[in-house]
Amino acid sequence: MPLAMNREVFITCAVTGSGGSQDRSPHVPRSPAQIAESAIDAARAGAAVVHCHVRDPETGAPSRKLEYYREVTERIREAEVDVVLNLTAGMGGDIVFGSPERPLPLNEAGTDMAGAAERVEHIAQCLPEICTLDCGTMNFAEADYVMTNTPGMLQAMGRMMTALGVKPEIEAFDTGHLWYAKQLVKDGILDSPALVQLCMGVPWGAPDDLNTFMAMVNNVPDDWTFSAFGLGRNQMAYVAASVLAGGNVRVGLEDNLWLGKGVLATNAQLVERAVGIIENMGARVIGPQAVRDKLGLVKRAPAAL
Repeated sequence: MPLAMNREVFITCAVTGSGGSQDRSPHVPRSPAQIAESAIDAARAGAAVVHCHVRDPETGAPSRKLEYYREVTERIREAEVDVVLNLTAGMGGDIVFGSPERPLPLNEAGTDMAGAAERVEHIAQCLPEICTLDCGTMNFAEADYVMTNTPGMLQAMGRMMTALGVKPEIEAFDTGHLWYAKQLVKDGILDSPALVQLCMGVPWGAPDDLNTFMAMVNNVPDDWTFSAFGLGRNQMAYVAASVLAGGNVRVGLEDNLWLGKGVLATNAQLVERAVGIIENMGARVIGPQAVRDKLGLVKRAPAAL
């Protein structure tokens, strides 16, 4: 395919994620105040969008508590710096089976399965401009863990997001996820043009080689908007690759802890590094209002409880 470099690029910063990375770097934020502060710093550094999970402030474990999401949302919205808020809706679909010989009963300590309305409740209350929709079920690196997103669950959650006026960011971990995303649009559950995040190198989804990446890109409809990221040491390589392929970029501590060999990063430092790469390629980093104009987003206040 001909080169179609993106000249107007927005950066998403994935601030904290839900993995065990808080035990490997002191810069991974835990409390709502720390998550909001790190998101605001990333916005000052050039991120137009901040993608936020929440964690238990004491343990750092992933959480779905509404009160944490509301505090993060309110702190970011009250800041003097503008940024597009993107909240995860990926939590609540976790199944951990027993051993290979005794898969049932499920491992209750790791299993967290919630209904569609519960998984979207913080979206309904906080009304971010964007929320994620993990568009498929997938094995992760853990032996008996499955990220579960059935077609029925995705249809129900997608309808709720569309009715709320929140833009779903389709998280595609493999080409089949893009296939189903196009079906959701065809069925009128998601609006077109859609927004996609290509998630590269997440075990055991799409590997982060360039041939697979371009297969993913070529499965995104021409009128949709996409971003991409690669895990770990390939994070910055994918900044360049995504811009060259016509997309936008995602960086942040959810996906990579390192600024360089032996040097732990902050979110702001990762965004600054991405800004430098994009600008040195001859492209321009756009801000939050330009992203709203591009994607048709509306900034709103949280719903009153």
